[in-house]
Amino acid sequence: MRYSVLGTTQVHRDDGTPVPLGGARLRALLGVLALRAGRAVPVGALVDEVWAGEPPADATGALQALVGRLRRAIGADAVVSAADGGGYRLAADPDDVDLHRFTRLAGEGAAALADGDPAKAQAVLDAALALWRGPALADLPDAGAESTRADTRRRTAVRDRLAALVALGRAEECLPELASARAGAPLDEPLHALSVRALRAAGRPAEALTAYEEFRTRLADRLGTDPGPELRRLYEELLSPERARDPGPEPRPVPDRGGSRTAHSPPHPGNLRARLTSFVGREDDIGALRADLRGARLVTLLGTGGAGKTRLSQEVGARTAGEYPDGVWLIELAPVDDPRNVPEALLSALGARQTVLRGAGAEELRAAELSSDDPVLRLIEHCGRGRMLLIVDNCEHVVGAAASVVERVLEGCAGVSVLATSREPLGVPGEVVRPVGPLAPGAALRLLGERGAAAVPGFVPGVDGEACAEICRRLDGLPLAIELAAARLRMLTPRQIADRLDDRFRLLTGGARTVLPRQQTLRAVVDWSWDLLDHAERTVLRRLSVFAGGCD
Repeated sequence: MRYSVLGTTQVHRDDGTPVPLGGARLRALLGVLALRAGRAVPVGALVDEVWAGEPPADATGALQALVGRLRRAIGADAVVSAADGGGYRLAADPDDVDLHRFTRLAGEGAAALADGDPAKAQAVLDAALALWRGPALADLPDAGAESTRADTRRRTAVRDRLAALVALGRAEECLPELASARAGAPLDEPLHALSVRALRAAGRPAEALTAYEEFRTRLADRLGTDPGPELRRLYEELLSPERARDPGPEPRPVPDRGGSRTAHSPPHPGNLRARLTSFVGREDDIGALRADLRGARLVTLLGTGGAGKTRLSQEVGARTAGEYPDGVWLIELAPVDDPRNVPEALLSALGARQTVLRGAGAEELRAAELSSDDPVLRLIEHCGRGRMLLIVDNCEHVVGAAASVVERVLEGCAGVSVLATSREPLGVPGEVVRPVGPLAPGAALRLLGERGAAAVPGFVPGVDGEACAEICRRLDGLPLAIELAAARLRMLTPRQIADRLDDRFRLLTGGARTVLPRQQTLRAVVDWSWDLLDHAERTVLRRLSVFAGGCD
C-alpha cells in the first residue's frame, strides 16, 4: 500500500489502484497513523487528534469502531493493535508514506547540491516536489505544527531546486518562479540572494540591483538590520562588474539562519574563529542586540548555563564585524581562576602583552615601567582611539573584577564597545541587560535535526516527530542539552532518548571533547552554576528542592 497525506488523504495499492475511503473521521485516523508509520500511536493521542480535543462520550468505543472501518477499507493486516492494547500502528515503512518519502528525497537533493552536483539535485528535488498535491495533512482537524513543518521543508526544497537550476545555467527560466517565491517569503534572505544571483546570471544587473535595494529596505523597516555578507558581496560586484569578471566557482554558502555566509567574505581584524556548525534560531535576538549596541556601549547577555550566550555573542560579533574597523575581539574568561588576572586575559586576547625595550632613554624607560605596573592602563593605551567590539565571555565567576576592568576601559576608550556574557549583570553604569531565553519550539527542533544529522547521517526529525518534539520540550529548549541529546542519537532512537530523560544527568554526557569541561555534560553545566552560589543561596535551593513541581 502507498499512503498520501500531502493533500487530501489517499491510499493506493502497489499497482496504483486507488482504495476508496469513507468520511472525514476515517481519513483523519489514517492521516494520524500515516504520520507515524510503523510506530504505535496511543489511544489517547488518536482520540485527541481525530476529534480535535472534542471526543465523543465513549471515545474508546468510537475509536475502536473507526479502526474497524479502516481495516475493512485497507485490509485487516494494515492496522495492527499494539501488544499491550494501548494503541494502534499502521503496518507500513516510512517510505510508503509520501510525506516521509518527500523528506528523504529533499535531504538527498540538498546534499547533492552541497556536493556540487546540481544535475542530480534537480532530478531528486523534482521527484520530491512532485509528491505534493495540496496542503500537508489536509484531513487532520488540527494539523497545525506538523503541517507548518512540512510546508517549511517544501519551501526549502523549492529554493534548493531553483539554486540547482541557476547552477546549471538555466537562470532565465527560474525568474518567474523566484519572483513568486519571494512574494511568499519577504524576509527569506537566502532566497533573495539566489534571486539576485539569478538576475545577474540572466544578464539583468539593473533588476538585480533593484531587487537588492527592495530587500535591504524591507529588512531595515521590519527588523532594523542589514543584509548578510553574501548579499552585500553580490551588491558590490553588481556596482563594480570588473570585480566579478573572473570570480571562480560560486562560494558555497554556510547556513547561519540569518543569511548565508560565504568563505570569500573579506577578512576583518580580530580573533573570532570560524564556526564549525550552523547557527540556529534567535534572529530576533540578533536584531535586538545589534540595535542595543548602536545605542549603548555595554550590553550584557544574561542566561542559564547552556542557553547559548557564547554562541549568540559570537554570531552578533561576526555579523557586525564591518562596523568595527579595529576588529571584534573575543576574551574568554572561563579559564581565569584569579580575578586579579582578568586584565591580563584581555591583554592576551588583544595581543597586547607588553615587552619593554631596555635601550630606550631614561624618560621613556620610566614611562614604560610606570605603564607596565598597571595592566588596565596598558589595556587602555592599546585600545586608545580604536573603534572595536570586545566580547567578554563568561564573566560570572569573576564578575566584580570584570565589571571594574570593563568600566575603566569604557571610560578611557571612547571607541570601544563591550558585549559581555554572564549569569548576573555586571552592574556598570549604562549597561543594557538582554536576557537569553530558551529556543522557540521550531528552532529547537531544527537544532536537534541539524546536530542529529551530523551524528547520524540521514537523520530527519520528522520521521519520529512526536519523540523529537518531546525531547526539545522536556529539555526546555536549552541548546546545549539539545546538542547533547543529539549526540546520543548514535546509539539510541529519539523515542528511547525521550523515555530516558527522567535520568537526564546520566544520559546527557559525551559532548564535544574540545569544549570546556563544564560544557561536556549536563551535570557539569549545573555544577558550575551551583559552585558559584554562596552558602545562603545553596541553603535556599536545598529547601526549595523538596517541592516537586514548584510551590507558592
